[in-house]
Amino acid sequence: MLPWNIVEVAEAPDGTDLLLARRGTEWEVRAGGLTLMSNRTHGSEMALVHLAFQKVPDAKRVLLGGLGLGFSLRATLDLLPPEGRVVLAELSPALVRWNRERVGELAGHPLRDARVQVSVGDVSERIAEGAGRYDIVSLDVDNGPVALVHETNDSLYGDAGIRRCLRSLRRGGALTVWSAGPDERYLRRLRRAGFDATAKSVVARPGGGKRHVVFVAVRP
Repeated sequence: MLPWNIVEVAEAPDGTDLLLARRGTEWEVRAGGLTLMSNRTHGSEMALVHLAFQKVPDAKRVLLGGLGLGFSLRATLDLLPPEGRVVLAELSPALVRWNRERVGELAGHPLRDARVQVSVGDVSERIAEGAGRYDIVSLDVDNGPVALVHETNDSLYGDAGIRRCLRSLRRGGALTVWSAGPDERYLRRLRRAGFDATAKSVVARPGGGKRHVVFVAVRP
């Protein structure tokens, strides 16, 4: 078996080391010893977006939190109409640069699409910009509400963060949130805030046994 090679190391804004690793045709991004994303297991990242568009098929204004290796952004662009716009909020400048310079071809170079507005910074800032601003908000900024890699993301999943997500959506808009596993407390918080919310188990990759969870929450 081919060994993993560390292609590049960068530092996240909170000081966490980010590693871009490659083994043959496989690519991974790691942080704090954990694999955050891989081009072998991106099925659930695409499901994050597909489930949102199932609820809001006419969506034209999308906020996507988290770039990863670009697969969720690719799924968004494939479903977005020509006049649509997606704000891509990514905390790490290194991930944006790696997508542009090293791994963009994995997802068909989504950052080259003119419908994409890249915002380097905390997705919470984009969420707070205005009421009813988005048709869809899709968040894949960590390993989920419980399995936090970046402690600052805790405010995004708490009661106050959920209320801000609710306000940022138009009526009938959808929030989808990626998670490494189930979290009943987060589901209850979504419902308590006023969302019509469910948790969907989705495959990490076609034909594989590993599964992730996507929370799907609609503003009534």
